[in-house]
Amino acid sequence: MSCSVAVSNSPVFSPSSSLFCSRTAILSPSAESLNLTLTHLKPSSSPASPSASSPSSPFMLRLQKPPPLSLLSSSSAVASSTSSPSSDSDSTAGLGPGSVPAILKRKRPARLDIPVATPAMCLGLPAEPCEVRKELESEGDGYSVYCKRGRREAMEDRFSASVELQGDSKQAFFGVFDGHGGAKAAEFAAQKLEKNILDEVFKIKDETTVEEAVKEGYLKTDADFFKEDAAGGTCCVTALIRNRNLLVSNAGDCRAVLSRGGTAEALTSDHRPSREDERNRIHSLGGYVDLCRGVWRVHGSLAVSRAIGDHHLKPWVIAEPETKIVSLEPECEFLILASDGLWDKVSNQEAVDIARPLCTGIDKPVPLFACKKLVDLSVSRGSSDDISVMLIQLGQYI
Repeated sequence: MSCSVAVSNSPVFSPSSSLFCSRTAILSPSAESLNLTLTHLKPSSSPASPSASSPSSPFMLRLQKPPPLSLLSSSSAVASSTSSPSSDSDSTAGLGPGSVPAILKRKRPARLDIPVATPAMCLGLPAEPCEVRKELESEGDGYSVYCKRGRREAMEDRFSASVELQGDSKQAFFGVFDGHGGAKAAEFAAQKLEKNILDEVFKIKDETTVEEAVKEGYLKTDADFFKEDAAGGTCCVTALIRNRNLLVSNAGDCRAVLSRGGTAEALTSDHRPSREDERNRIHSLGGYVDLCRGVWRVHGSLAVSRAIGDHHLKPWVIAEPETKIVSLEPECEFLILASDGLWDKVSNQEAVDIARPLCTGIDKPVPLFACKKLVDLSVSRGSSDDISVMLIQLGQYI
C-alpha cells in the first residue's frame, strides 16, 4: 500500500496568498515535486495508487520546490497585481498556466523609538543630586574635601566649610557629617550646626566659656532636628578656628587628626558603646548595650553612643560633644577631618604620613590629591562605607 502526501504553500510563509485559496492554487498539477523514498519501510504488496505520478515506493512525500530567484525579484507589475485588492481572492490571478505565484518577503515592523527617562526629565531635579552622586570634591581657601559613596544607594555623608568669618581671614569653620538611617540628619546638620555654634560663640565675652558655647550649638541643632519629625541621625566632627586657637568638637565616631611636625595627634575620641565610660553612662540611664556580631550597639541597634538625631534612642544617645582647644603653633601643619569610613581602615599616623608629602615642603601642594589617595587606600582595604576626608592647611591661620 502506498500513499501520497501533498504539502502546499502555507499562508504563514506566503503572505501574498489568501487564507481562502482555491483548490487549484493549493494543489497545482504542474508544480514540481521532490520524491523521498522511505527505503527502510517494507514495501507494500497492495496495488499501486491509481495516480499516474505515483512511484513504486510505499510512500511519496510531495514537497513543493521553492520558486526560482527570478520569481523573488519579479517585476513591479507582478508585485502590484498580487498586492492589489482584486488579487486578494486568488494569488495566481494574471499568471499563465504552470506559473508559480510570486512570494513576497515579510516586512520587518518599524522600530519604536522609546525615550530614556532621566531624573531631571521626570522629577525636575538635577541630573546628579548629591544623594546619588558617587563622588564629590571641593576646594577652597586653605581646605580640600573629597567624598566617595560606598555600597549604599545614596550617599549619607555631608560637609560644610566657611572661611573669613566676619570678614576675618584668620577665622573659619569646617565640619564633616556622617549620616546613618538616611541622609536627612547629616544634611540638616551641615546647614544648621555652623550657624548655631557661631551664634553662641559670638555672644560670649569670656573665652573660657567657648566650650560651653559649642555645646549649646550642638544641642540646639539636635533639638531643631527633632522638630523636623525625621528619622535617622548623624555623627559630627567640627573645627572652629579663631584667635589663633583651634576648637575641635565631635559627637560620634568622626575623627580629627592633627599633623604636628609630621606626628599624628588625635584631637577627638570616638563615641562608641565599647568605651567603658560611654557604656556606664548608658547603663546609669536605664539603657543597655549588646554585643552584636562583634560590634557593641546601643539597645542592639546603633554602633555609636553620641549623635545628632536618633531620637528614638534618647536619652541614651546624646548630642553633647566633647571639645578640645589647641593653640596654633608653627609646627601645626594640617588637620584631617574624616568619617569612620577612613579611620576603620587607615591609622592616624598612616594618614598623616600619606598626606604630608603632598601638602608640606613642596612648591605646589596638592591637598585634594592627598584626600583622594587616603580614600582610595581605605577602599582598597575593603571599606564599603561612605568615606569623607577633609584636609585643612593650618599655616594661613597662624
